[in-house]
Amino acid sequence: MMILIYEIKEQKSTKQDLEAAIADQLISVAEMNHSHSEHEVYGADRHVGHASAPGFPNPSPAAPPPAPAYAAPYFVQFGGGTRRWSTGLCHCCDDAANCLITCCCPCITFGQIAEIVSKGSSNCAVSGALYALLCLTGLACLYSCAYRSRMRAQYDLEDAPCVDCLVHVFCEGCSLCQEYRELKNRGFDMGIGWEANVDRQRRGITLPPVVAQGMTR
Repeated sequence: MMILIYEIKEQKSTKQDLEAAIADQLISVAEMNHSHSEHEVYGADRHVGHASAPGFPNPSPAAPPPAPAYAAPYFVQFGGGTRRWSTGLCHCCDDAANCLITCCCPCITFGQIAEIVSKGSSNCAVSGALYALLCLTGLACLYSCAYRSRMRAQYDLEDAPCVDCLVHVFCEGCSLCQEYRELKNRGFDMGIGWEANVDRQRRGITLPPVVAQGMTR
């Protein structure tokens, strides 16, 4: 009888221990699931997102691709230190009004160019009148050639498509139009002269033109 009672008590004690062990296991599993869920939401560094597995580095966000480098318009640098003209020699129709004026009266275009290139030391009217007189002798192209060379030295422009003298002798009108467009593309208002351009730049109405150092020949 005593043996039977002892076995019953032993079975009850074993059952209680088993139930307690199962309860502990369930609590441990619940805590692990909660910890894993929180780690997955916030990650190892408390940021929202999926966390990396233990022992592995947390992947960093991909860096944005570098921005492509673009060359500045009109200023293509060559190995010798010279720059390309903003327009070609034969692109006269890029400025149709100036092309028409140059064809009819090239002394006007030259006078405007001479005043800007000389930085006001040569008056537009005087230079244009002298150019018109030289046209009667056929030597006007040599006079205008000197200003093309001076302009190229100021802005480090390439000697293209050939030397300045030949460009003006064989393509006088086209060369004047090209020089006019070059100065205009550099921020000058060709119709108001040098002093007015300097005044407008001083007041911040227009961007100051790029004046490069003269290149050595």
